[in-house]
Amino acid sequence: MSRLETRGLVNDVPGRDGGDPLNIAVLPGQVWGVLGPNGSGKTTLLHTLAGLRPPRAGQVEVDGVPLARLRRRRLAQCLGLVFQEHHDGFPATVEETALIGRHPWLSPWQMETAEDLALARHALERLDLAALGGRQVATLSGGERQRLAIATLLAQDPGVWLADEPTNHLDLHHQVAVMRLLAEQAAGGRAVMMCLHDLNLAARWCDHLLLLYPNGEACWGPAASMLVPEVLERLYGQRLARAEIEGSRVFVAVP
Repeated sequence: MSRLETRGLVNDVPGRDGGDPLNIAVLPGQVWGVLGPNGSGKTTLLHTLAGLRPPRAGQVEVDGVPLARLRRRRLAQCLGLVFQEHHDGFPATVEETALIGRHPWLSPWQMETAEDLALARHALERLDLAALGGRQVATLSGGERQRLAIATLLAQDPGVWLADEPTNHLDLHHQVAVMRLLAEQAAGGRAVMMCLHDLNLAARWCDHLLLLYPNGEACWGPAASMLVPEVLERLYGQRLARAEIEGSRVFVAVP
């Protein structure tokens, strides 16, 4: 069974009429990358898949259940989202923020258990934030906040991971660490879908790609069939050169 599936889904992008219906099935173990130029609707799509905004048409299913039939708590157990930008809702420490990821698994008014705390601390350790547990979130750098958002999702442990620019603000070392973590989640039976601007990260880590065009056109399939210069040049309106380094495809913009 698909972890995430769209049936005739039309992304409701402001200022754009229509769009290709999306009929996508994201299976356990798959890592999907969503590529497209600015304004093509990548973030809007992720928010729609997460149930934060309605589609223009069609529906989303999570583990075979239509999104509209899932209560918010159950949906948060099944699906999680990392936003592109982060805003502080209220003062909190790094550890307290990571613990928020455990809230979908708690009954109303239930306090976090020792196991919840252990899971949150493990998540912080995986994202190289264990030493910052007592820090106020407001004091973190952009990259540290991004890693904290991913740690919170790791503590949440949903079956479907949605990530909007997960490597945003990250240095090279932490970019690789985060992409490796996402790949590990998929290898453990989860489904991962992420929006990326870095074509080479998509080429290295994604096994399926969804290409979104500003006019609403879309195409998708295995990465091998999508990662060809002719297809990508049309997507970005940019000439590209392709090379291979240590077995990985690399794309470079040609002036």
